[in-house]
Amino acid sequence: MEERHVLTDLRPGQAARVTALDPRGELTARLAELGFLPGTRVVCVARAPLGDPTAYLVRGAVIALRGRDAAGVETGPGEEAGRG
Repeated sequence: MEERHVLTDLRPGQAARVTALDPRGELTARLAELGFLPGTRVVCVARAPLGDPTAYLVRGAVIALRGRDAAGVETGPGEEAGRG
């Protein structure tokens, strides 16, 4: 069974590509409008001191997401942001 990766798995400085959005999520449509679409590269920029929210760079914009919302964005495995 393949391991599931989501945005919350990324550490600052890591990047990944979006593979899917959880269709049951409350913000699925809004996340898609913000650019979290399959194939899009996302970079984890920073995490708040207490761990939530986390800032992500997506399509040239920095967007902060709560952990429960970011968990609905499935990704490929993380990689260092400088690659790809």
